[in-house]
Amino acid sequence: MEIKQISLGSQGLVVPTIGLGCMGMTGFEEGHMYGPADEQEAISTIRRSLELGGNFLDTADLYGPLKNEQLIAKAIVGTRDQYILATKFGWEIDDDNKVTWAINGKKDYVKKSLERSLKNLNTDYIDLYYLHRLDKNTPIEETVEAMAELVKEGKVGYIGLSEVSSETVRRAHAVHPITAVQSEYSLFERTVEERGVLATLNELGIGFVAYSPLGRGFLSGQIKKIDDLPENDFRRAIPRFQGEMFNKNIELVKALETTAEGKNVTSSQLALAWIMSKGIVPIPGTKRRKYLEQNLAATTIELTEADLSRLESIVPLGTDTGAPYDEFSMGLID
Repeated sequence: MEIKQISLGSQGLVVPTIGLGCMGMTGFEEGHMYGPADEQEAISTIRRSLELGGNFLDTADLYGPLKNEQLIAKAIVGTRDQYILATKFGWEIDDDNKVTWAINGKKDYVKKSLERSLKNLNTDYIDLYYLHRLDKNTPIEETVEAMAELVKEGKVGYIGLSEVSSETVRRAHAVHPITAVQSEYSLFERTVEERGVLATLNELGIGFVAYSPLGRGFLSGQIKKIDDLPENDFRRAIPRFQGEMFNKNIELVKALETTAEGKNVTSSQLALAWIMSKGIVPIPGTKRRKYLEQNLAATTIELTEADLSRLESIVPLGTDTGAPYDEFSMGLID
């Protein structure tokens, strides 16, 4: 299987049309975001991804914290130059490696975070470095200036932002070209379209990377009832998975599954193909080779205009599928 490559933004970064989200491959402080993970299987998944041409990995210092970057370092040892590594900073991690749950975009913290990520990833450069969330107490210009210095020093190839508004994108891009913006995006979550962020990115030649492209697992069709989620899974606490909203979303997924069956693909593959048809790079997260192979196979699916219209009619723009986060986390989106 040959995965097509595309330009992410207009600054020169070329990536496969689909990436690999690594967040679920490690636990998170005391618990697990998406149920327990098996380190050896996770490492095998990263290596299998490379074999199949999926060499674009997405992580963050927050995941673990720090453990996710360290896991990737183990997986890519000896093959670092064959991967495109994206990591993020901004959630403040103190000197005891504990998350303070503040957002820090100050200049000295940008540099400190970068050095820590280089060490954890066992590399001397990051291909794509994102600000994970906007620090509302620090001008975006200050943060981006610090990131731009890292580019000049050769420690960072390209810079990105995550979950930001059009205004923030414009202000940041005026300081140093932004290569990519990463936000949640799927058939179930199209706020960036509704708020005009996608239009801004297209106008400025900035790439878009979609995290949670399967609606936090909903679009995989694997979740039929709330008890299909592990007990300490964080999704149990978010509105999308609660009460009436859960039931309504299950009905939407059933309609998508019918369309997928008609094309002889899974609902996950259909959801990913829909995103890629827009020139957007999805980064579905998985920690198992089986699902990785299914996700990468979505790159071969051709969707007709009729297919796209059908999907848009099942989940039209503006459909309420429930908030993707709890109230605290929603408040951190720009």
